[in-house]
Amino acid sequence: MRIVFVAVLIAVLAGCTAQAGDQPPIIAPQGPGEQAQTLSPDDIGTDRWVAPSEADLKYVARMIVHHKQALDMSALAPERAQNETVRGLASRIYDAQGPEIGAMEQWQRQFAESASTHGHSADLPDVDHESMPGMATDEQLAALKAASGADFDRLYLQLMIAHHEGALQMAIELLSTGSDVRVEEMANDVVASQTDEINRMKAITIP
Repeated sequence: MRIVFVAVLIAVLAGCTAQAGDQPPIIAPQGPGEQAQTLSPDDIGTDRWVAPSEADLKYVARMIVHHKQALDMSALAPERAQNETVRGLASRIYDAQGPEIGAMEQWQRQFAESASTHGHSADLPDVDHESMPGMATDEQLAALKAASGADFDRLYLQLMIAHHEGALQMAIELLSTGSDVRVEEMANDVVASQTDEINRMKAITIP
């Protein structure tokens, strides 16, 4: 019985080895207009590295700055807002986007480490504040800081709705141009959460 069991085990292992060797190549998608890379199963788990696209790098760099302005705007609400719903919404935005910034900065650090390890440039794209949709101007931020009560509530909602709509535009563009799975997940989270918050803000009435 023991001899038979060993023989069967050897046959099973041999069959598994043969199947592993027959695995088809793996297609790794690249950025828009770039030819996909063909990887063999042996490449998975090795030091082969597929760099994120320029669209991924640009989106993360811009969204970090975009989120930081939302934090600056929302941090004003506890002392200046009058409407409790506005206060609660600002607190929710602050609490959500802070960790999102942390996740995006971690992704950037991991990209830089991987790029350096594999001999690639780890430079991040420059961020042009004026080119990002929805960003409040310096004048608008100054007006928000100077406002209080119902005036603050109205201006905060006006600016934050525009800010969220700009973030949605950036996220939707990324989903049609990016290639990194983690960045796409971040963009999908932005679409889901900020669409909901836009609807909530538009439903608030300030007398």
